[in-house]
Amino acid sequence: MVRRYGRGARWFHAVVYVTVLVLLGTGLWLLAGLEGVPSPLARLVRAPDTVLHTWVGWAYAALALVPLIVFGPRTVRRFFAESLRFRRADLGWLRAWPGALLSGRFGWHAGRFDPGQRLLNLGFVVCLLALAVSGAVMAGLHGGPAFAVAVLVHKWATYALIPMVAGHVLVAAGLLPGYRGVWRSMHVGGRLPRPVAERLWPAWVRDRSSGDPPEGPESNAKSP
Repeated sequence: MVRRYGRGARWFHAVVYVTVLVLLGTGLWLLAGLEGVPSPLARLVRAPDTVLHTWVGWAYAALALVPLIVFGPRTVRRFFAESLRFRRADLGWLRAWPGALLSGRFGWHAGRFDPGQRLLNLGFVVCLLALAVSGAVMAGLHGGPAFAVAVLVHKWATYALIPMVAGHVLVAAGLLPGYRGVWRSMHVGGRLPRPVAERLWPAWVRDRSSGDPPEGPESNAKSP
């Protein structure tokens, strides 16, 4: 078995996805024009959807500080450095990805995250940041041009986020043959079978086995 994520990362991930799901659920409920009809969750917690969405939104915004406090600036910098690092070989991985969803024959790539994960990381950061900032503006204003722009940004960031969340859940749950077994990386101790890890993150597993830092300069090495 190979350990992919530690306890702190798994708990942070769990809190974030529960928070995001609550925000998506209440946000879509309000977007559908059902503000005067309490959602099932609103009835459960006995709070209006507008209040629930606002307060969970503030909690989500506060979560942005957790990685800096708990994991440290160095870990956050590594996350962004790895997510922003693209190589020419990644284009081949992306071309092979649709077929690999079923066959499991993923292309070789370097680094802790595969090229698809890197794109998704950046998409999540942009959308969630746009939602947090526009949500804060909406909470502090009650009309005017800035409020109108914030509403528009909030709405379209939500539309962009929904397919990303759906795709992430589909892949991370291991429902597709190519990703079978990957769900263990965020659950059951954060460990997954070595063959699964080697199929998805070959260079990362190699670097771990050789004792090299999986997110260090060695991840730039080319495929043998």
